[in-house]
Amino acid sequence: MFFDIWHITMFGPIEFILAGVLVGFCVGITGVGGGSLMTPILISLFRIEPHIAIGTDLLYAAISKFCGSMVHAKKMNIVWPIVIWLAVGSIPASLGTHWVLENYLSQSTSYKAVLTTVLGFMLTLTGVSIVFRGHIERFFNKFRKNETLDMTQDLEKVNFSAKDKRAYIVIMGIVLGVFVTLSSVGAGAFGIMALVLMFPNLPMIRIIGSDVVHAVLLTLVAGLGHMSSGNVDLHLLGWLLVGSIPAIVVGTLISSRLPEKIIRKILGITLFALGINFILHPVKVKPVEKPTTAMILTVEKSNNG
Repeated sequence: MFFDIWHITMFGPIEFILAGVLVGFCVGITGVGGGSLMTPILISLFRIEPHIAIGTDLLYAAISKFCGSMVHAKKMNIVWPIVIWLAVGSIPASLGTHWVLENYLSQSTSYKAVLTTVLGFMLTLTGVSIVFRGHIERFFNKFRKNETLDMTQDLEKVNFSAKDKRAYIVIMGIVLGVFVTLSSVGAGAFGIMALVLMFPNLPMIRIIGSDVVHAVLLTLVAGLGHMSSGNVDLHLLGWLLVGSIPAIVVGTLISSRLPEKIIRKILGITLFALGINFILHPVKVKPVEKPTTAMILTVEKSNNG
């Protein structure tokens, strides 16, 4: 069962394709933005229901980031032990979160409010982490001087360090699995930030490559879970991908030539503002109007007539 938004929205394919281009380009340049940008765009601009936006965006992120992951794989930017241990934590956590949503929250009147509040919280943290990433890195590196390894050229040291820190990586995966399934946000920005803190000397390109591959796995599992509940619109997904796939590949290839720091700050401030808005104004279910005496009499007359 799939949801279809075409009968309730004034927007058409062109608008959705342009949204895909914008978000795909950001993903290619910065490694973040798939869920962080697309979900609030779908909810705030296109007025799509939160659970539909989240479910559709998760599959959109999985497919679009897959294209970027192929580029990273070709350039040997992926540290597979990190990806595997992240998935060990995130995949079961995602499945468990979906089970709770489906069995306990999906029929609740607070369902949409919970999703958009969590979304707002994640967007706010994502925005802060992007804007102040440099300051956060420097703060944590003060306490990691004795743990520093020269990982830039030695892949064996990277693999050993990943195995040594696998418990922390799994815990990080669990956290990502829960919050990404609830909001579609965090697989990029939070994954990258956590890996930077755990592997301060690992080149940023390898951190981004490893994070993108894990994000593909996590968003695919979470998206398929939402699809099983009917929270995916395939028409919308298709048009988003038409714009996103070329843009994310182009963004990945030219990322080294663009002012990434400026783009990140603009993106971070935008996400922070969107997050605050969702926290202060979560989407709520419209209350059902109680039938008046006049309405009841009108219905009875129409039935008798």
